[in-house]
Amino acid sequence: MAERKRRGAAFTLEEAMEFLSHLMKERSLVTFLIPLMLLFWSIERWVFSLSNWVPLVLAVWATFQYASYQRHIQMDDLNEKWKRIIFRTSPTTPLEHCEWLNKLLIDVWPNFLNPKISAKFSTIVEKRLKHRKPRLIERIELQEFSLGSCPPCLGLQGTRWSSSGDQRFMCMGFDWDANDISILMFAKLAKPLLGTGRIIINSLRIKGDLLLIPILDGKAVLYSFVSTPDVRIGVAFGSGGSQSLPGTELPGVSSWLVKLLTDTLAKTMVEPWRHCYSLPAVELRKKAVGGIIYVTVISGSKLFKSGFRGNPSRHQCASVDGSLDGRADDKDIRTFVEVELEELTRRTDVRQGSSPRWDSTFNMVLHDETGTVRFHLYECTPGSVKYDYLASSEIKMKYVADDSTTFWAVGHDCSVIARHAETCGKEVEMVVPFEAVNSGELSVRLVLKEWQFSDGSHSQSNFHLSSRQSLSGSSHLLSRTGRKINVTVVEGKNLIPKEKSAKCDPYVKLQYGKALQKTRTAHVSNPFWNQRFEFDEIGGGEYLKIKCYNEEIFGDDSIGSARVSLEGLVEGSVRDVWVPLEKVNSGELRLQIESVRVEDYEGSRGSSGISNNGWIELVLIEARDLVAADIRGTSDPYVRVQYGNLKKRTKVMYKTLNPKWHQTLEFPDDGSSLTLHVKDHNALLPTSNIGDCIVEYHGLPPNEMADKWIPLQGVKRGEIHIQITRKFPELQKRSSIDSEPSLTKAHQISGQMKLMTTKFHSLIEDGNVEGLTEALSELESLEDMQEEYMLQLETEQVLLVNKIKELGQEIFNATPSPSKQSWGS
Repeated sequence: MAERKRRGAAFTLEEAMEFLSHLMKERSLVTFLIPLMLLFWSIERWVFSLSNWVPLVLAVWATFQYASYQRHIQMDDLNEKWKRIIFRTSPTTPLEHCEWLNKLLIDVWPNFLNPKISAKFSTIVEKRLKHRKPRLIERIELQEFSLGSCPPCLGLQGTRWSSSGDQRFMCMGFDWDANDISILMFAKLAKPLLGTGRIIINSLRIKGDLLLIPILDGKAVLYSFVSTPDVRIGVAFGSGGSQSLPGTELPGVSSWLVKLLTDTLAKTMVEPWRHCYSLPAVELRKKAVGGIIYVTVISGSKLFKSGFRGNPSRHQCASVDGSLDGRADDKDIRTFVEVELEELTRRTDVRQGSSPRWDSTFNMVLHDETGTVRFHLYECTPGSVKYDYLASSEIKMKYVADDSTTFWAVGHDCSVIARHAETCGKEVEMVVPFEAVNSGELSVRLVLKEWQFSDGSHSQSNFHLSSRQSLSGSSHLLSRTGRKINVTVVEGKNLIPKEKSAKCDPYVKLQYGKALQKTRTAHVSNPFWNQRFEFDEIGGGEYLKIKCYNEEIFGDDSIGSARVSLEGLVEGSVRDVWVPLEKVNSGELRLQIESVRVEDYEGSRGSSGISNNGWIELVLIEARDLVAADIRGTSDPYVRVQYGNLKKRTKVMYKTLNPKWHQTLEFPDDGSSLTLHVKDHNALLPTSNIGDCIVEYHGLPPNEMADKWIPLQGVKRGEIHIQITRKFPELQKRSSIDSEPSLTKAHQISGQMKLMTTKFHSLIEDGNVEGLTEALSELESLEDMQEEYMLQLETEQVLLVNKIKELGQEIFNATPSPSKQSWGS
């Protein structure tokens, strides 16, 4: 025991000497500060005593310095462990110089690599700028992107091959000093700095050590930096050249760009984060814009509590040799897995034991040609409302230009787990360890259902697709001008009910650009809407934004959102997809999306887009839930309608938030935009705006009325109810003669009602309550169809009466009267 105490004292003394030597080396002023503070302390101690501040300051300062020293020691220890793991064996090849590789890069860079890499990086930079702009800048656009004529230099100090197990690593230096790059961004400054400016990046320096790992028998290469590289960016403002302003004109922009690039590299390309470069044998020249993937969390193994108490550092690789202490409690561990893809998350059920089996499959959506699926393991303690985070793992995927998919992950001791799916629909199973812990593995199954391409085609798969869906490989990218996007919200499933009542009253809002549309409210968790909406197509990769709400009396609750890429839609085909809702644990919506050219859409019905004989009939019926513009909590609303250069308005409804106008306005159909401005009337003060909306009418079938509730924009709440019809007299005469479609529709509705009656009887006999709620939802949709049909019948009746009057007038005019005969004789 005494010997052990002496060893502890010796170790403490040795550690103290190392700490003092470290202070002397890192803090050169310590040599003067410590004797000076000791001198002051001696004066206070033995000459005169005023306070005890000197020992207190000395103790606090020493504590901070010792903590910094311990962090430094831990960092060095982790770096040493990391180097031993990656380069634990001697190089298999001697030092190789890469002069030939740099000469080759200089030859192929200007005409091949620079245009291709510039186009690839420009799309990545544009996305990053939109999501991570500083507060100083309100809006920023990328106008020009060129990486110059100077390629990066590889392996100036040589190249080494090393091995770890059965995998090989290639390490080389990376030095890119480009002084002639041209990256031009246009920025709109935020308040209080008003105005616009041009940000020019004219130089770039990235220096670090690059790690290359060949996988899949040379079909792909994983690449990353060993540590965070040194990044420097030259920034100027103005018109470029000699007239450009120095970077200090807009403070913080240069440092923001450097931080943005450094953080991006650190989070995506610094070990063990790895990117993949595929080397396909066939180049199909397709650009993947998204995909649908099925993720199945199969099971877990070696989930020991003691193994999850390790260092949570991301850069410390996992080890399978964990401690076995406390395994008696591992039988009672209750865990679940949260699957994350971008902003989409799903959870498995809770399972018990150290080797749980979940077998949970989730439908996930990709919005790019690459993606990262993350798996987070949580422990669920009985009787507690909180979940304890245990560990995470991830699998990356990438589209390969030969219509295949590559999956890869970080294995044990930072090894590589890679799989290759040659066709879509092929299952890939992977067993990945949890990161930065001493135990735990996760078995997952990934199925890439389909890739979607910018030309509208889809990759072939073994899954059943809609017969109306485009499976052609057309390489012609259709024009984005003069087209409409028709979106049908068909149905939903597994939507989240209300917490208190456990009921579900969902409705869906669609936003595309500035246009907003809304479905009716259903009253089941698996609703059936089958409502169709129309939008003008917008270029530039604009997403269709979806928000699902539960209707409440005091403010509606959000039960999920999603976004759908509308890029690459082919005319004449329908994309039928189930879209999972983001930021919630369950819920999916089924959408049918098609693109229609306006001329073809209207020409098929015998009408052109603009008609001199047609007019627009707009009926402003009512509004509801408007915002209060007066102090007393009410408004005096009216509507100002603007159609091109024409302006009309309704009457004022006083002291109400739910006005009813029932006014009909007409405009000549010249294709102008139709905008509604809801105003609050004031006798003395200027009128205030309480909402705007745009009415889409261009794709309406001739002489068919559209009944819409349109959400108001620019305010927190409010909707307006309108009916709009495109009137064409010539087509009215034709449609009044042809009544077969109406008869066919009548027989269809009658047959469906009979089937629903039979279905109700069988469900009542079986006592199936859930089936009755779904049947009621279907019955509501049939009632809506019946109402539309009744309105159509009324319109046809009016048209027939008018036709009879016209025929009678023609007969009367053609028949000679007796007075005319006598006058002629």
